[in-house]
Amino acid sequence: MRAAVTVTLATLLLAGCGTTPPDRTDNLCHIFDQHPRWYDHARASEKEWGTPIATQMAFIRQESSFRHDARPPRTRLLGFIPWRRPSTAYGFAQAQNPVWGEYQDERGTLFSRRTNMKHALDFVGWYNQNTHDRLGISKNNPRQLYLAYHEGHAGYRRRNWEHNNTLDRAANRVERTAIQYDQQLQTCEERFQCRRFWEVGPFCDP
Repeated sequence: MRAAVTVTLATLLLAGCGTTPPDRTDNLCHIFDQHPRWYDHARASEKEWGTPIATQMAFIRQESSFRHDARPPRTRLLGFIPWRRPSTAYGFAQAQNPVWGEYQDERGTLFSRRTNMKHALDFVGWYNQNTHDRLGISKNNPRQLYLAYHEGHAGYRRRNWEHNNTLDRAANRVERTAIQYDQQLQTCEERFQCRRFWEVGPFCDP
C-alpha cells in the first residue's frame, strides 16, 4: 500500500512539473491541453527570439519526443557492455554541454536546466536567432534551421548535411511536423491565450 501511494505521489509531482511526455505527440492542441504551461513558454520564446511556436515544438518532438531526461543511447563495448554515450546531448532540446554553456553565459541563466521546458524552448529560440544572424537562414524555414541546429553552424557551412540520408529524413520530418503543428495551433490557440482569471483587458497580451 505504501509503495502504491509513493508511486502515485511521484506521478503527480512529475505531472505537476510538466515532465511527463504527452499522450499524443502528433497534435499540438492535445500537447498544450495536457501541458498548457508549455504554450506559455513557447510563446515567450517566440516573442523573444522570433522562432514560431510550431517550429520550436517540432524541434523538441524530433530531438527528445518530449522526454525531459532524454540522452543518446550508450555505445556497446565488445557488442554487449554498455559504454560511453556518443555526445553530451541531454534534455528536451538535446543541447550539448559546450553550446549549453554558451547559452547560459549569454543569457545569464546559470541555474537554467535542460530538463526544464521553459529553458529548453528559450534555448531553441536563442540558437535559431544565432543561426539567422550567422547563416542568414529564415526563422520560417524549419528544415534549414534544423540542419544548422543538428550540425552546428560550422558544420552547416561545410555542408556536412549533404548526402546524409538519415539527417535529410529527420529535417524533412521536422518541416512536416512544423507545418502540421502550425495548422493545428490555428484552430486552438485562442483557448490557451488569456486563460487565467486575471488575464483580461490590459492584463491580457495574446
